[in-house]
Amino acid sequence: MDDIFIAFSLGLLLAATFSAGPAQSQTANCATHETVSDRLAQGYGEARQTIALSADNTVVETWANPDTGTWTITVTSAGGLTCLVASGQAFELLAEPLPPSGEGA
Repeated sequence: MDDIFIAFSLGLLLAATFSAGPAQSQTANCATHETVSDRLAQGYGEARQTIALSADNTVVETWANPDTGTWTITVTSAGGLTCLVASGQAFELLAEPLPPSGEGA
């Protein structure tokens, strides 16, 4: 359950960060969801690790290859276009507990 919360929180943060970017720069890195997921799987061995729905109804996904550490973040619009918004190395899925709440926290 903690993994789901962390993934959802990460997705919301990323959606807020990347969905406001200029459309012109995104269209060069966009294709159908099927095409993007196939290329990430075949080219980098990446599989979807997280998925979240942002406030503007875009779907934010994190793809990663746990063996090589490569990762990619995609955003899919309501119209179905999937765009690459970030990628990198050293992916690690965390399951950190929430900090204590209440008095003295």
